[in-house]
Amino acid sequence: MSVVDLSSEQLISALCLPAEATVGQRVPKKMLAENLTSRGTATSADRKLLQEQIDEVTWVAALKPTNAGIPVYQDEVRSYLELAVLSVRLREGSQIAPIPAKVSPSVARLAELVHRAIPYPVLLVLDDNARLYLSLVHIRWAQKEADKAVLDGDLIQGVFVHNGSPAASVMDADTVNAFINAMDLSKQPRTDLLTLYQGWMDTLSAWQAAAVTGRFECVSPQQATARRAALRRCHELDAQISSLRAAASKEKQMARQVAANLEIKALMAERQQAANSL
Repeated sequence: MSVVDLSSEQLISALCLPAEATVGQRVPKKMLAENLTSRGTATSADRKLLQEQIDEVTWVAALKPTNAGIPVYQDEVRSYLELAVLSVRLREGSQIAPIPAKVSPSVARLAELVHRAIPYPVLLVLDDNARLYLSLVHIRWAQKEADKAVLDGDLIQGVFVHNGSPAASVMDADTVNAFINAMDLSKQPRTDLLTLYQGWMDTLSAWQAAAVTGRFECVSPQQATARRAALRRCHELDAQISSLRAAASKEKQMARQVAANLEIKALMAERQQAANSL
């Protein structure tokens, strides 16, 4: 059956995690806030955001060598002893972003806070009953505190239709199915927990690229690195183009309008070039 309207249960089920990895425990918001406070990485506004915008957090599963048959990864930079799968139910109606395919700033911040509060790499699913969000980011040891983990690099995030919301980005059924099929644990690299987590990140990057190109395609790890750079550049150019268009619409002098439009045209050409490399 074609799947377009994706629920958190469907997305987590698509991972095909071993039953032995199931945790199924609620995580108190107070514990998240306390973890962030002890690490010195949350402001009072962050703690308020957690309290007001999160309804419930569930630790869905914990993947370890003993239940998944995948070795740990350890070096001087990071230690991946287990991977956590968490589901966050957000308060309804408060997180809608003005642009369908974009993650709203508040959701992006909430995701970052949850990632920071958990001392493991997390596959994080957030649900506001209108959209579904998937978020992943690497962690590493802090340089000055050997027992403290910090985020390493950008969060990789995707947005999905939920409950038929017209506000979410719309992908055709084949693209959605291709993505959820690719997330299957058995189709990911299993050298160790680091390569598994990176495989999930690369699959989500393929979804992000599909939002630009209209096609879902998994690529090699080397190609995935180049794809992430191209996606980052597309997003940077989108922001610049949006800012220039807003400024041009307020400009009253014709010469400056023409100059702004020429700059927009050049940036759009560069953006198309970046998109073609995805």
